[in-house]
Amino acid sequence: MLIVEDEPIIAMMLEEHLLDAGCEVVATAQNLASGLALAETVDLDVAILDLSLGSKSSFAVADVLASRGIPFMFASGFGTNSLPEEHRARMVLNKPFHYPELLKSLKFALGSEFTLEQSL
Repeated sequence: MLIVEDEPIIAMMLEEHLLDAGCEVVATAQNLASGLALAETVDLDVAILDLSLGSKSSFAVADVLASRGIPFMFASGFGTNSLPEEHRARMVLNKPFHYPELLKSLKFALGSEFTLEQSL
């Protein structure tokens, strides 16, 4: 799991929720440059991308993940209207989010690969 989130408190909360769900968070990035570097090199099953990284968006990270066939979702308070056409069908985890919503989003993104039935 890769988390790209520019707010440290949100990133820590998200990582805690994911660890509670039995996920392994292999990397966390707080900006576009580190998110891109990790998306290009790290072996991942799924990623959660904050839509807005300061004054930049995470769309370049999303493009890299899509080219590698790695499922991902956006985290945003803006919904799907702010997504470019090529990513409009992607899952958006609405902020502020709650643990059950996070698990449902992971189940959707990973499909049959996510098997924490007891958590859902």
